[in-house]
Amino acid sequence: MTVVIPTYNRRDMLRETLRNLARQRMPADEFEVVVADDGSSDGSRAVVEEASQQLRIKYHFQPDEGNRVCLVRNAGARLAAAPLLVFLDSGVYVGPDFLHEHVAAHAEGERLVVAGYTWGYDFEKAPPPGLAEALAESLPEEVVARFHDSEPFFDARHAAFVKTDFDLGRMVAPWALLWGLNFSISADDYWRVDGFDEGIVRWGLDDLELGFRLFKAGLEFRLSRTAWAVHAPHERAPLADALADVMVNMRRMMARFPEPATELAWNLLNNDDDLLDVDENYRFLIGCIDQVRSVDVAAEVADLLPQLPPGRLAVFGAGRRLPAELAGAVTLDFDADAVVELGATYHAIGIRTPLPDHAVDVVVLTSRLAGLWPRWSAEILAEAARVGGSVQLTPALMQKTAAISR
Repeated sequence: MTVVIPTYNRRDMLRETLRNLARQRMPADEFEVVVADDGSSDGSRAVVEEASQQLRIKYHFQPDEGNRVCLVRNAGARLAAAPLLVFLDSGVYVGPDFLHEHVAAHAEGERLVVAGYTWGYDFEKAPPPGLAEALAESLPEEVVARFHDSEPFFDARHAAFVKTDFDLGRMVAPWALLWGLNFSISADDYWRVDGFDEGIVRWGLDDLELGFRLFKAGLEFRLSRTAWAVHAPHERAPLADALADVMVNMRRMMARFPEPATELAWNLLNNDDDLLDVDENYRFLIGCIDQVRSVDVAAEVADLLPQLPPGRLAVFGAGRRLPAELAGAVTLDFDADAVVELGATYHAIGIRTPLPDHAVDVVVLTSRLAGLWPRWSAEILAEAARVGGSVQLTPALMQKTAAISR
C-alpha cells in the first residue's frame, strides 16, 4: 500500500506522523509513503530525508501558489506504486496497527472506500484540554486510552456514526462522512473518478466532493473503528473565513452536479446547520418522492394558466406531464424518473437551482411540493422569488399546505 500525506508548513507534525508510520507492525517493505508538499518553506524536505532512514519514502514538491491541496494529493497519488492508497494528513497520528487495519477492511469486499475513525477532530469546537500535551508526551494508543471516554475527543462524525450503528451501508448519503485526513481506496477506483477535484483551491469540502463522485460511481462506504487516528491540535484559520471558503467550494460542487443531494448540502451550509444532517434530509426527500410518484399536476397547472401574467414561465414540481402549451417552459422536479419522462430542464427540489436571478417572469409551484412544505417552504419560496418576478402557487398546493398546517 501507499500512504499519501499532503503537507504544508507543518514540519514538526509531519515528523511525528512519519514516526508513527515507522512504528507500524506491518513490515516496512510492505508499504511506502509519499509526502506531497504544497510549497512548504519550513524545512519539511529535511524531515522527509530524515525519515528515509526508516521508511520507503518519496517526496513531491510543488511551489506555493495558494491552497492547492487537491492538486498535491493527486500528484502524490500519481507517484504511488501500490494498488491501495491510504490518505493521511500531516498532524494526524496513528497507532501501530493502523495500516494493517486499513488492509483488513479492504479484504472484506471490493470497490470500497474505508473511512478511519479519527479522534480529536472537530473544526468548529476546541479539542479536549490537555490533548496537545498528551500527544507530545505519549504514544497515540496511550492518548486514546486516556481520552476515549471524553466526548470532546470523539470524532466529530461520531453522532452520525451512532445513528447507523457504525454501518455506513445503512446511509443514503455516506459521502458526507468521507474526510480526507484518514481514508483508503484502491488506486484504480480513485483514478476512475479522476481523484480530487483540482479546481477546488480553497479550504474544505474537497473530500466530501470526492466522496460524492465515488458514491455516484457505485463504491461502497465502510467505517473502520480500528484504523483509527488522532488529530493533533494546531492553529486554524478563523472559523468565518473557513466557512466562507467552504461555501465557495459548495457552489462549485453544485455547478458540477446540479441535483437534489447537492441542493440539500448547500441548504444546510447556507443555514449554518450541520452538514452531517444531509443524510437525514435526503432520506426525508426520498420519502416525499415515494409519495408523489403518481401525482399528475397537468390539470392544476392548466387551470392556473389563464390567470398568469404573460412572459417566461418556470414550473417547480413539474412531474411527468404538463399542458402542451408549456413546451417552452423551464421545468424541474425532485424525482429523477419524472425528470426523464417529462424531459424536464433540471433535476432539482427548488431550494437552490442553477437558474440565474430573474431568469423567468413567473414561477409556478405545484402540489407535488406539498410534502416538502413543512420543512423547506421558506427556501422554495425564496428561490422562486429569486428566479422569477412573480410566484404563483396552484390552488391544489395551497389546499394541501393549508391542510398540513392545521
